[in-house]
Amino acid sequence: MSGDSGSGLLRDAVGLREVLFPNITAMTPAAAIAAPIPSGATFAGGSRAEPGGTVAVHFVSVEPARDWAASTAFPLFGALTSIHTTASLQAPLPEVVWTWQLDRARRTCLFSARDSDIRVELPMDPMHGTVGVAPANLEVRSALVPDAHGGNMDTPEMRAGVTCYPGVNVEGALLSLGDGHARQGEGETCGVAVECAMNTVVLVELLKEVTTPWPRIESGTHLMSTGSARPLEDAFRISQLDLVHWLTRDYGLSELDAYQLVGQAGEAPLANVCDTNSTCMAKIRKEWLPAGDPHRGLHRHLRETATPFSTP
Repeated sequence: MSGDSGSGLLRDAVGLREVLFPNITAMTPAAAIAAPIPSGATFAGGSRAEPGGTVAVHFVSVEPARDWAASTAFPLFGALTSIHTTASLQAPLPEVVWTWQLDRARRTCLFSARDSDIRVELPMDPMHGTVGVAPANLEVRSALVPDAHGGNMDTPEMRAGVTCYPGVNVEGALLSLGDGHARQGEGETCGVAVECAMNTVVLVELLKEVTTPWPRIESGTHLMSTGSARPLEDAFRISQLDLVHWLTRDYGLSELDAYQLVGQAGEAPLANVCDTNSTCMAKIRKEWLPAGDPHRGLHRHLRETATPFSTP
């Protein structure tokens, strides 16, 4: 949900045109939807993203664009309500909206209860719920469905300072990101985070001939693999297996040794349990790993490159 849509500024295709194409004065609603969008990224030296490679997306800064955000509960969506595939006699939850006040100077988000005068101030932790590339095999996916291509994974780990690595499935990769959250609890239990418009700066690089089966995230302290599936156990298995394979490839461990190390040193935070696929993370501290060079040291390089653009 964008800030413009949440505030009612976007009402039809003409309203969409005014935001996306402000310099075009004459465009029919159909043309607004069909207007051309760049079809892929060309990287330094003329290299183009091709299947078998990996895109590296380094988040330099992720900053709320406004002093308010919104969250909601609504019928037939969320982890604690009936949905069409988890049918029950329970009545659907009502649609309820909470408006959150953001203090960007103090880095806080203010929760105001609707049914009492209770208020709770939480730390701001801006992130992007959606990062991904086009899926393989000419599939067309709803932006709500996370999978091997990324998409709406909704992990709070997707914050400033990390590098996300989705594998390339089609020429040009067709990278997209969105779904800004001022903060989100692990699991996104009610289905909606503290949603807000976001000003985001990213650096994008290409790793040629480096395959990444499932999106990975690297921070200064951790390696993280994602898995998205239903049931949740399968998402857990995918993420754990991908992390084992990552350690095998970039740290010189055998598969069974990596399995044992992940089993004793790993963490498994939930990202979301309410989308069409659930997303689970497998996470391990870099300080506990042997010498290695994950993804050819690209996170370290991008972090150094990002220094002049970082928010003070």
